[in-house]
Formats: sequence, C-alpha cells, structure tokens
Amino acid sequence: MISIGKPLPSDRPQWEALFRAYIDFYQRTEPDRMYQRAWEEFEKDERMHALVARLDGRLVGITHFLFHPSTSAPDADVCYLQDLFTAPDVRGRGVARELIAAVTEEARRRGCGRVYWRTHESNGTARRLYDQVAENSGFLTYVILLP
Repeated sequence: MISIGKPLPSDRPQWEALFRAYIDFYQRTEPDRMYQRAWEEFEKDERMHALVARLDGRLVGITHFLFHPSTSAPDADVCYLQDLFTAPDVRGRGVARELIAAVTEEARRRGCGRVYWRTHESNGTARRLYDQVAENSGFLTYVILLP
C-alpha cells in the first residue's frame, strides 16, 4: 500500500539518497550544501515543500514543490512541482501518480489555479505517465545560468 506524507526528520538519509539519484538521472552534480539547504527549507515548510511516498513502510518516492503568484492567473497562485522521483525498483506501481495527486490536492486546498512541471523530452517513461494525468502545454524552457 502506498502512503503519502510530509518527510519526517528520520527520513533524511532515504530522502537524500532518492534526491541524489534524481540529480544523477539528469546527469548533474550538485554540492552537498544544496541538499542541506533543500532539507532545511522542507523542514520549515514555508517556501519550499516536500512529500514522500512509502510503499509497505519503505520510503520510495519524493516530490518537491512550491507556490507562487502568476501574472496570467490574477485570482489564484499556481503550484510548481519541481522534482519528482521514485526508486527504480517500484516504478509502474503507482507511486509517482500518487505523489502528483497529493501535490494537486494540496494546490487545490490552497486555492491554486493550476499545477505545472517540466521534464526532459528524452524522459519517455515519465512522459507516458504525465500524458495520462496532465496536458502537455507545448512550452519549451530556456535557462540563463547566473554566476
């Protein structure tokens, strides 16, 4: 059975292992301080938020999200689902779907007008799920890295 909830202090090692696997999946390398900063923000649960998924008591999935205003949604904030990752050995068992549903419900509870996220075009496995639960808006992402 899949259960979704906020991470507990004791979840830190398993959360970090999954977050590092997510970063590795996208072939990125991040300094240790990034993981520490993220965890501290999730503990505050004010600007950045996290949920974890457990399957039979084992932490097997994570998602990170935030709420922000939008110029094109003047009457409601929007929710950006920034990170979503499940342990490879449990993929296809509904963990990611449940995490998305939980973020969507939290956004609905907060009065948001929409939930959105990005993924790499080559992430076919995730995109198959995303095409079932959301609409592909067709927008591309451009990034300027600041020193």
